Amino acid sequence: MRRSAAKAPASAPQTAAAGADFPRSAPAAASAEAPAAPPAAAPVDTAPRQQMRTEFPFELPRGYVDDSGTVHKDGVMRLATARDELIPLRDVRVQENPAYLSVVLLGRVITRLGTLAMVHDGVVENMFASDLAFLQDFYRQINAEGHTRAAVECPHCSEPFEVELGGSRLGES
Repeated sequence: MRRSAAKAPASAPQTAAAGADFPRSAPAAASAEAPAAPPAAAPVDTAPRQQMRTEFPFELPRGYVDDSGTVHKDGVMRLATARDELIPLRDVRVQENPAYLSVVLLGRVITRLGTLAMVHDGVVENMFASDLAFLQDFYRQINAEGHTRAAVECPHCSEPFEVELGGSRLGES
């Protein structure tokens, strides 16, 4: 520290001795410090950042009935990752029957269902068909930026409304 403090006064007389160069060297020194600060022309983002939502609550139409007869309807599904969609493709059950892909995939992304300790593909495969169809649509909605609806306009009265674009089942093109 003492060395840098000693050098500062020594360089000041040299700059002052230059006379006309002094005003030019001052802006140059300021520009040397500029990279540390954001450019004045760049807008500063003062808006609060929104956190990405990764888990979504749902309620099954009928509910999963466990071995003790308890009905579980409320659950949470998380967004799927690329790994969630790739790992089931290695599953022997999926290789033998591609329709089983949605069961394995849903077993990975459902994080909570009622009071069950754990949700896995065995739980999903024992759900009612209407609940499975609901979960497949729900998966598609949350992983396709929140919905599968499109804004359209009535051809007769020109009134705008939304329609549901329910696609194919999970795992099918």
